[in-house]
Amino acid sequence: MEQRKKIILIGGGFAGLHLAQQLNKSAFDVLLIDKQNHHQFQPLYYQVASARLEPSNISFPFRKIFQKSNNIQIRLAEVTKIVSAENKIETSIGDFNYDYLVIATGCKTNFFGNEQISKHALSMKTTEEAIEIRNNILLSFEKYISAKDHEKEALLNIVLVGAGPTGVELAGAFSEMKKHILPRDYPHIDFSKLKVILLEGSKNTLNSMSEESKKASRKYLEEMGVVIRTETFVTNYDGLTATLNTGETILTNNLIWAAGVTGNIIEGINPEHIIRNRYKVDRFNKINGTQNIYAIGDIAYMETPLYPNGHPQLANVAINQGKNLAANFLNILKGKTQKEYEYKDLGSMATIGKYRAVVDLPFIKFQGFFAWYIWMFLHLMLILSVRNKLSIFFNWAWSYIMKDSSLRLILKQNK
Repeated sequence: MEQRKKIILIGGGFAGLHLAQQLNKSAFDVLLIDKQNHHQFQPLYYQVASARLEPSNISFPFRKIFQKSNNIQIRLAEVTKIVSAENKIETSIGDFNYDYLVIATGCKTNFFGNEQISKHALSMKTTEEAIEIRNNILLSFEKYISAKDHEKEALLNIVLVGAGPTGVELAGAFSEMKKHILPRDYPHIDFSKLKVILLEGSKNTLNSMSEESKKASRKYLEEMGVVIRTETFVTNYDGLTATLNTGETILTNNLIWAAGVTGNIIEGINPEHIIRNRYKVDRFNKINGTQNIYAIGDIAYMETPLYPNGHPQLANVAINQGKNLAANFLNILKGKTQKEYEYKDLGSMATIGKYRAVVDLPFIKFQGFFAWYIWMFLHLMLILSVRNKLSIFFNWAWSYIMKDSSLRLILKQNK
């Protein structure tokens, strides 16, 4: 009897999760290793950070997802090294051997080598980090009540660095919070002094989207009272003072860094096959120079005729690379031809507060209320469980009607 082939999958983000789901109850033994015990729905992190959704609404334990599986095992660990010559990986809980290795480790926040900013800024690449932003923002208002006059300005300045979808969505959410929620929670604080400041190094908000979306997003944010500074960089931040490339400074206790990402590279792959902190892969997602090691999702760099400089780091790319690689693994078992991957651009979107969003589809671009409705519907459909879909829909409906939520919990760990 032929021994079952073993696939080790590192990372359970969009790419890894969809690969595992496609290989569930297949003839492969799959070992999923992740530092977290759950899949995280990253597009809605900003709603956790702005106290609109509970973390449990967008976090899905792997053991729950695969509790009826007989071929997928889960390990909570950090992978420290790949030893390709021995077909094994080294982890924080021991070594594991594989027949095929799939790296789906995604990205982390890119501070561009600035250790001061890295040490003091808030980032949002995990559920825990989204909760930390929520904690810090809410704690600032609690501190403001008893703060000395010279401390108050920093507590009421929320600075967001990077005007991509994350920065824009956070800016809109905090602006709505300022208008509708905080004055009711803290009636003795003058929230007209609260500034939501969005800094962007390029010339536009949502710089990777269409001209219509760039203009509309900026217009919406400015109407909501967000202070936007484009072609502006943060060169340093010490936890209190943000220094800009113009020489100006901004006092803030809350600087949220959304200015870029970099790949989570694992030691052991020849640096020649790593480009811009992504593994260079062929059209089947196999890492160049390897026989049985693959990379999918944000960590994979694949050049194709349509995308000669690599695919965009989007959830849709990751999901479909995971599905395509799973299909190819099954084709290998059946002796069938493998299928090359190519991304079909389905468009992009971002929401800027309630009733306002921008949508770029290949055949049409639109903004406003209908775009917001489309954004809301599609994100709801992408959420994994029916229970969570209903829970999020109820939260959104309640917030829509009452302009409020009851999720403003400060959950700080005592150290």
